[in-house]
Amino acid sequence: MNKNFNDEINLKVQEYYGEVLSSSEDLKTNACCTSATMPEFVRRALSDIHDEVVKRYYGCGLVLPESLEGMNILDLGCGAGRDVYLLSRLVGPKGRVVGIDMTSAQLKVARDYQEYHAEKFNYPVSNVEFIQANIENLAETILEPNSFDLIISNCVINLVADKSAVISGAHRLLREGGEMYFADIYADRRLPEELRRDPILNGECLAGALYPKDFLELAKLAGFKNPRLVETSPIEINDPSIQGRIGPAIFCSATYRLFKINNLEINDEYYGQSAIYLGNIPEHSQNFHLDEKNIFPTGVACNISGNTSKILLGSRFKKNFELKGDTSNYLGGDSIDSYNNLPKFDQITKSSSCC
Repeated sequence: MNKNFNDEINLKVQEYYGEVLSSSEDLKTNACCTSATMPEFVRRALSDIHDEVVKRYYGCGLVLPESLEGMNILDLGCGAGRDVYLLSRLVGPKGRVVGIDMTSAQLKVARDYQEYHAEKFNYPVSNVEFIQANIENLAETILEPNSFDLIISNCVINLVADKSAVISGAHRLLREGGEMYFADIYADRRLPEELRRDPILNGECLAGALYPKDFLELAKLAGFKNPRLVETSPIEINDPSIQGRIGPAIFCSATYRLFKINNLEINDEYYGQSAIYLGNIPEHSQNFHLDEKNIFPTGVACNISGNTSKILLGSRFKKNFELKGDTSNYLGGDSIDSYNNLPKFDQITKSSSCC
Protein backbone atom coordinates (compact mmCIF):
# COMPACT_ATOMS: atom_id res chain seq x y z
CA MET A 1 0.00 0.00 0.00
CA ASN A 2 1.42 3.40 -1.03
CA LYS A 3 2.42 5.42 2.07
CA ASN A 4 1.63 8.77 0.44
CA PHE A 5 -1.84 7.52 -0.50
CA ASN A 6 -2.41 6.28 3.07
CA ASP A 7 -1.32 9.62 4.50
CA GLU A 8 -3.62 11.48 2.08
CA ILE A 9 -6.61 9.35 3.12
CA ASN A 10 -5.86 9.77 6.83
CA LEU A 11 -5.66 13.55 6.43
CA LYS A 12 -8.99 13.66 4.56
CA VAL A 13 -10.64 11.61 7.33
CA GLN A 14 -9.27 13.87 10.07
CA GLU A 15 -10.46 16.99 8.22
CA TYR A 16 -13.93 15.57 7.56
CA TYR A 17 -14.59 14.39 11.11
CA GLY A 18 -12.63 17.12 12.86
CA GLU A 19 -13.64 20.17 10.82
CA VAL A 20 -16.42 19.50 8.28
CA LEU A 21 -18.83 17.63 10.57
CA SER A 22 -20.04 19.25 13.77
CA SER A 23 -22.79 16.69 14.46
CA SER A 24 -24.39 13.60 12.90
CA GLU A 25 -26.98 15.91 11.28
CA ASP A 26 -24.27 17.10 8.86
CA LEU A 27 -23.94 13.65 7.27
CA LYS A 28 -25.28 13.27 3.70
CA THR A 29 -26.26 9.57 4.01
CA ASN A 30 -27.29 7.22 6.81
CA ALA A 31 -24.21 5.04 6.30
CA CYS A 32 -22.62 6.35 9.49
CA CYS A 33 -25.79 6.28 11.58
CA THR A 34 -26.86 3.33 13.70
CA SER A 35 -30.00 1.72 12.33
CA ALA A 36 -30.17 -1.20 14.75
CA THR A 37 -33.10 -1.21 17.13
CA MET A 38 -31.80 -0.39 20.60
CA PRO A 39 -32.82 -2.58 23.54
CA GLU A 40 -34.33 -0.73 26.49
CA PHE A 41 -31.28 -1.24 28.72
CA VAL A 42 -29.11 0.43 26.05
CA ARG A 43 -31.51 3.38 25.83
CA ARG A 44 -31.29 3.77 29.61
CA ALA A 45 -27.50 3.76 29.52
CA LEU A 46 -27.45 6.17 26.58
CA SER A 47 -29.62 8.64 28.49
CA ASP A 48 -26.77 9.12 30.97
CA ILE A 49 -24.26 10.14 28.29
CA HIS A 50 -23.65 13.85 27.75
CA ASP A 51 -25.50 15.38 24.79
CA GLU A 52 -22.31 16.83 23.32
CA VAL A 53 -20.80 13.35 23.07
CA VAL A 54 -23.96 11.79 21.62
CA LYS A 55 -24.43 14.37 18.86
CA ARG A 56 -20.91 13.68 17.54
CA TYR A 57 -21.56 9.96 17.16
CA TYR A 58 -21.08 8.51 13.65
CA GLY A 59 -21.48 4.74 14.10
CA CYS A 60 -23.26 2.35 11.72
CA GLY A 61 -24.22 -0.40 14.18
CA LEU A 62 -24.70 -1.35 17.80
CA VAL A 63 -21.39 -2.75 19.03
CA LEU A 64 -22.52 -3.98 22.42
CA PRO A 65 -22.20 -7.77 22.57
CA GLU A 66 -23.39 -9.79 25.54
CA SER A 67 -21.77 -10.40 28.94
CA LEU A 68 -19.65 -7.27 29.39
CA GLU A 69 -19.34 -6.85 33.16
CA GLY A 70 -15.71 -6.59 34.28
CA MET A 71 -14.35 -6.77 30.71
CA ASN A 72 -11.21 -5.01 29.46
CA ILE A 73 -12.33 -3.42 26.17
CA LEU A 74 -10.67 -1.46 23.36
CA ASP A 75 -12.66 0.78 20.99
CA LEU A 76 -10.88 1.30 17.65
CA GLY A 77 -11.71 4.71 16.18
CA CYS A 78 -13.63 5.87 19.23
CA GLY A 79 -14.30 9.41 17.96
CA ALA A 80 -15.94 11.56 20.64
CA GLY A 81 -16.42 8.53 22.87
CA ARG A 82 -20.11 7.61 22.76
CA ASP A 83 -19.49 3.87 22.56
CA VAL A 84 -16.67 4.14 25.11
CA TYR A 85 -19.02 5.67 27.67
CA LEU A 86 -21.80 3.19 26.87
CA LEU A 87 -19.34 0.37 27.48
CA SER A 88 -18.00 2.12 30.58
CA ARG A 89 -21.50 1.94 32.02
CA LEU A 90 -21.98 -1.72 31.06
CA VAL A 91 -18.60 -3.12 32.19
CA GLY A 92 -19.05 -1.56 35.63
CA PRO A 93 -16.42 0.05 37.89
CA LYS A 94 -14.21 -3.07 37.80
CA GLY A 95 -14.05 -3.06 34.00
CA ARG A 96 -11.89 -0.85 31.77
CA VAL A 97 -12.47 0.77 28.38
CA VAL A 98 -9.76 2.30 26.19
CA GLY A 99 -10.65 4.45 23.19
CA ILE A 100 -8.18 5.12 20.39
CA ASP A 101 -8.60 7.68 17.60
CA MET A 102 -6.38 9.85 15.39
CA THR A 103 -8.63 12.95 15.31
CA SER A 104 -7.66 15.42 18.02
CA ALA A 105 -10.91 17.43 17.78
CA GLN A 106 -12.98 14.32 18.48
CA LEU A 107 -10.73 13.19 21.33
CA LYS A 108 -10.94 16.60 22.97
CA VAL A 109 -14.70 16.21 23.27
CA ALA A 110 -14.29 12.69 24.67
CA ARG A 111 -11.74 13.78 27.28
CA ASP A 112 -13.66 16.89 28.29
CA TYR A 113 -16.47 14.71 29.65
CA GLN A 114 -14.44 11.95 31.28
CA GLU A 115 -15.01 13.07 34.85
CA TYR A 116 -18.62 13.98 34.08
CA HIS A 117 -19.38 10.37 33.21
CA ALA A 118 -17.47 8.92 36.17
CA GLU A 119 -19.64 11.03 38.48
CA LYS A 120 -22.80 10.24 36.49
CA PHE A 121 -22.12 6.50 36.79
CA ASN A 122 -21.19 6.88 40.48
CA TYR A 123 -17.70 5.40 39.92
CA PRO A 124 -14.93 6.26 42.42
CA VAL A 125 -12.57 6.89 39.48
CA SER A 126 -13.01 6.97 35.73
CA ASN A 127 -12.59 3.55 34.10
CA VAL A 128 -11.89 4.96 30.62
CA GLU A 129 -8.76 6.15 28.84
CA PHE A 130 -8.30 7.84 25.46
CA ILE A 131 -5.23 7.47 23.23
CA GLN A 132 -4.45 9.47 20.09
CA ALA A 133 -3.02 7.15 17.44
CA ASN A 134 -3.69 5.67 14.02
CA ILE A 135 -5.43 2.30 14.31
CA GLU A 136 -3.30 1.05 11.40
CA ASN A 137 -0.31 1.28 13.77
CA LEU A 138 -1.56 -0.51 16.88
CA ALA A 139 1.81 -2.20 17.39
CA GLU A 140 3.39 1.23 17.88
CA THR A 141 1.09 2.20 20.75
CA ILE A 142 1.56 1.53 24.48
CA LEU A 143 -1.13 -1.16 24.33
CA GLU A 144 0.13 -4.59 25.43
CA PRO A 145 -0.37 -7.72 23.29
CA ASN A 146 -2.87 -10.28 24.61
CA SER A 147 -4.34 -7.71 27.00
CA PHE A 148 -7.97 -7.18 25.90
CA ASP A 149 -11.04 -9.35 26.37
CA LEU A 150 -12.98 -7.54 23.67
CA ILE A 151 -12.20 -5.13 20.82
CA ILE A 152 -14.97 -3.16 19.16
CA SER A 153 -15.06 -0.87 16.15
CA ASN A 154 -18.02 1.06 14.78
CA CYS A 155 -17.93 2.24 11.16
CA VAL A 156 -14.19 2.93 11.18
CA ILE A 157 -12.28 0.22 9.31
CA ASN A 158 -13.79 1.45 6.03
CA LEU A 159 -12.01 4.76 6.63
CA VAL A 160 -8.49 3.34 6.78
CA ALA A 161 -6.38 2.41 3.78
CA ASP A 162 -4.60 -0.62 5.30
CA LYS A 163 -7.47 -2.72 6.62
CA SER A 164 -5.25 -5.76 7.01
CA ALA A 165 -3.04 -3.89 9.49
CA VAL A 166 -6.06 -3.03 11.65
CA ILE A 167 -7.41 -6.58 11.76
CA SER A 168 -3.98 -8.12 12.39
CA GLY A 169 -3.28 -5.54 15.08
CA ALA A 170 -6.56 -6.35 16.80
CA HIS A 171 -5.76 -10.07 16.79
CA ARG A 172 -2.39 -9.31 18.43
CA LEU A 173 -4.01 -7.30 21.24
CA LEU A 174 -6.72 -9.83 22.11
CA ARG A 175 -6.29 -12.50 24.74
CA GLU A 176 -6.87 -16.12 23.71
CA GLY A 177 -10.63 -16.55 23.81
CA GLY A 178 -11.15 -12.83 23.23
CA GLU A 179 -13.40 -11.33 20.59
CA MET A 180 -13.43 -8.57 18.00
CA TYR A 181 -17.02 -7.38 17.57
CA PHE A 182 -17.49 -4.66 14.99
CA ALA A 183 -19.93 -2.98 12.63
CA ASP A 184 -18.87 -1.50 9.31
CA ILE A 185 -19.90 -0.64 5.76
CA TYR A 186 -19.71 -3.24 2.97
CA ALA A 187 -20.14 -2.98 -0.81
CA ASP A 188 -21.33 -5.71 -3.15
CA ARG A 189 -18.23 -5.24 -5.33
CA ARG A 190 -14.63 -3.99 -5.18
CA LEU A 191 -14.66 -0.21 -5.58
CA PRO A 192 -12.12 1.70 -7.72
CA GLU A 193 -9.29 3.38 -5.84
CA GLU A 194 -10.09 6.81 -7.27
CA LEU A 195 -13.23 6.95 -5.16
CA ARG A 196 -11.02 7.05 -2.06
CA ARG A 197 -9.75 10.48 -3.15
CA ASP A 198 -13.27 11.93 -2.96
CA PRO A 199 -13.43 13.56 0.51
CA ILE A 200 -17.22 13.32 0.75
CA LEU A 201 -17.52 9.69 -0.35
CA ASN A 202 -14.63 8.82 1.91
CA GLY A 203 -15.98 10.72 4.92
CA GLU A 204 -19.46 9.29 4.39
CA CYS A 205 -17.96 5.79 4.82
CA LEU A 206 -18.76 4.68 1.25
CA ALA A 207 -15.53 4.96 -0.75
CA GLY A 208 -13.62 2.64 1.56
CA ALA A 209 -16.41 0.12 2.08
CA LEU A 210 -15.16 -3.41 2.54
CA TYR A 211 -15.81 -6.07 -0.10
CA PRO A 212 -17.05 -9.02 2.02
CA LYS A 213 -15.05 -11.80 0.36
CA ASP A 214 -11.85 -9.74 0.69
CA PHE A 215 -12.65 -9.00 4.33
CA LEU A 216 -13.19 -12.67 5.18
CA GLU A 217 -9.82 -13.55 3.64
CA LEU A 218 -8.11 -10.76 5.60
CA ALA A 219 -9.73 -11.96 8.83
CA LYS A 220 -8.59 -15.53 8.29
CA LEU A 221 -5.05 -14.46 7.38
CA ALA A 222 -4.92 -12.42 10.61
CA GLY A 223 -5.81 -15.54 12.63
CA PHE A 224 -9.58 -15.17 12.94
CA LYS A 225 -10.34 -18.53 11.31
CA ASN A 226 -14.13 -18.64 11.52
CA PRO A 227 -15.75 -15.16 11.13
CA ARG A 228 -19.41 -14.93 12.16
CA LEU A 229 -21.95 -12.57 10.60
CA VAL A 230 -24.31 -11.22 13.27
CA GLU A 231 -26.67 -8.99 11.29
CA THR A 232 -27.03 -6.88 8.14
CA SER A 233 -28.84 -3.56 7.64
CA PRO A 234 -29.45 -1.66 4.37
CA ILE A 235 -27.86 1.70 3.63
CA GLU A 236 -30.09 4.49 2.34
CA ILE A 237 -28.51 6.82 -0.24
CA ASN A 238 -30.92 9.49 -1.42
CA ASP A 239 -28.46 12.23 -2.39
CA PRO A 240 -28.44 12.28 -6.25
CA SER A 241 -24.86 13.55 -6.48
CA ILE A 242 -23.59 10.70 -4.30
CA GLN A 243 -25.65 8.13 -6.19
CA GLY A 244 -24.08 9.37 -9.41
CA ARG A 245 -20.56 9.00 -8.06
CA ILE A 246 -20.92 5.48 -6.67
CA GLY A 247 -22.60 4.04 -9.78
CA PRO A 248 -24.37 0.65 -9.47
CA ALA A 249 -22.73 -0.38 -6.18
CA ILE A 250 -25.03 -1.48 -3.35
CA PHE A 251 -24.03 -0.87 0.28
CA CYS A 252 -25.03 -2.27 3.63
CA SER A 253 -23.83 -2.14 7.21
CA ALA A 254 -22.98 -5.48 8.76
CA THR A 255 -21.83 -6.63 12.18
CA TYR A 256 -19.27 -9.43 12.51
CA ARG A 257 -17.77 -11.18 15.49
CA LEU A 258 -14.27 -12.65 15.27
CA PHE A 259 -12.96 -14.92 18.02
CA LYS A 260 -9.29 -15.44 18.80
CA ILE A 261 -9.45 -19.19 19.39
CA ASN A 262 -6.50 -21.03 17.92
CA ASN A 263 -8.03 -24.47 17.35
CA LEU A 264 -10.97 -23.36 15.18
CA GLU A 265 -11.42 -25.02 11.80
CA ILE A 266 -11.67 -22.91 8.65
CA ASN A 267 -15.15 -24.26 7.82
CA ASP A 268 -17.96 -25.49 10.04
CA GLU A 269 -17.88 -29.24 10.57
CA TYR A 270 -20.51 -31.22 12.47
CA TYR A 271 -20.12 -33.95 15.09
CA GLY A 272 -23.58 -34.22 16.64
CA GLN A 273 -22.86 -31.70 19.40
CA SER A 274 -25.48 -29.52 21.07
CA ALA A 275 -25.67 -26.54 23.42
CA ILE A 276 -28.25 -25.32 25.91
CA TYR A 277 -28.28 -21.64 26.81
CA LEU A 278 -28.80 -21.20 30.54
CA GLY A 279 -30.41 -17.76 30.29
CA ASN A 280 -28.00 -16.30 32.83
CA ILE A 281 -26.73 -13.23 30.97
CA PRO A 282 -28.41 -10.06 32.31
CA GLU A 283 -30.72 -8.41 29.76
CA HIS A 284 -30.62 -11.57 27.61
CA SER A 285 -32.69 -14.00 29.64
CA GLN A 286 -34.92 -15.19 26.76
CA ASN A 287 -32.28 -16.07 24.16
CA PHE A 288 -28.67 -15.65 23.12
CA HIS A 289 -27.81 -14.40 19.62
CA LEU A 290 -24.34 -15.65 18.72
CA ASP A 291 -24.69 -15.00 14.99
CA GLU A 292 -27.31 -15.09 12.24
CA LYS A 293 -27.26 -18.92 12.14
CA ASN A 294 -26.97 -19.60 15.88
CA ILE A 295 -29.72 -18.16 18.07
CA PHE A 296 -30.24 -20.10 21.31
CA PRO A 297 -33.61 -19.96 23.12
CA THR A 298 -33.14 -20.41 26.85
CA GLY A 299 -33.30 -24.02 27.99
CA VAL A 300 -33.51 -25.52 24.49
CA ALA A 301 -30.90 -27.98 23.18
CA CYS A 302 -29.64 -26.69 19.82
CA ASN A 303 -27.42 -28.55 17.36
CA ILE A 304 -24.09 -26.80 16.82
CA SER A 305 -20.93 -27.19 14.74
CA GLY A 306 -17.58 -28.12 16.18
CA ASN A 307 -16.44 -24.52 15.76
CA THR A 308 -19.43 -23.19 17.67
CA SER A 309 -18.70 -25.62 20.47
CA LYS A 310 -15.09 -24.40 20.62
CA ILE A 311 -16.23 -20.76 20.62
CA LEU A 312 -18.63 -21.29 23.49
CA LEU A 313 -16.13 -23.33 25.51
CA GLY A 314 -13.13 -21.10 24.78
CA SER A 315 -14.66 -17.67 25.30
CA ARG A 316 -16.31 -15.70 28.12
CA PHE A 317 -19.59 -17.51 27.28
CA LYS A 318 -18.48 -20.85 28.76
CA LYS A 319 -20.39 -20.18 31.98
CA ASN A 320 -23.58 -19.46 30.07
CA PHE A 321 -24.00 -22.83 28.31
CA GLU A 322 -24.33 -26.53 28.95
CA LEU A 323 -22.58 -28.33 26.11
CA LYS A 324 -23.02 -31.94 25.10
CA GLY A 325 -21.05 -34.20 22.78
CA ASP A 326 -17.51 -34.30 21.42
CA THR A 327 -15.74 -34.63 18.06
CA SER A 328 -15.50 -38.46 17.98
CA ASN A 329 -18.42 -38.87 15.54
CA TYR A 330 -17.90 -36.83 12.36
CA LEU A 331 -21.13 -36.13 10.47
CA GLY A 332 -19.89 -33.90 7.64
CA GLY A 333 -19.22 -30.29 6.74
CA ASP A 334 -21.40 -27.28 6.10
CA SER A 335 -23.38 -27.70 2.89
CA ILE A 336 -22.78 -24.01 2.06
CA ASP A 337 -19.40 -22.88 0.71
CA SER A 338 -16.76 -21.14 2.80
CA TYR A 339 -18.36 -17.74 2.20
CA ASN A 340 -21.51 -18.64 4.14
CA ASN A 341 -21.15 -15.55 6.33
CA LEU A 342 -21.66 -12.97 3.58
CA PRO A 343 -24.17 -10.10 3.84
CA LYS A 344 -27.22 -10.73 1.66
CA PHE A 345 -26.96 -7.94 -0.93
CA ASP A 346 -29.62 -9.57 -3.09
CA GLN A 347 -32.12 -8.58 -0.41
CA ILE A 348 -31.09 -4.90 -0.51
CA THR A 349 -32.00 -2.26 -3.09
CA LYS A 350 -30.60 1.23 -3.49
CA SER A 351 -33.96 2.74 -2.63
CA SER A 352 -34.32 0.80 0.61
CA SER A 353 -34.48 2.60 3.92
CA CYS A 354 -33.23 1.72 7.37
CA CYS A 355 -35.32 -0.49 9.55
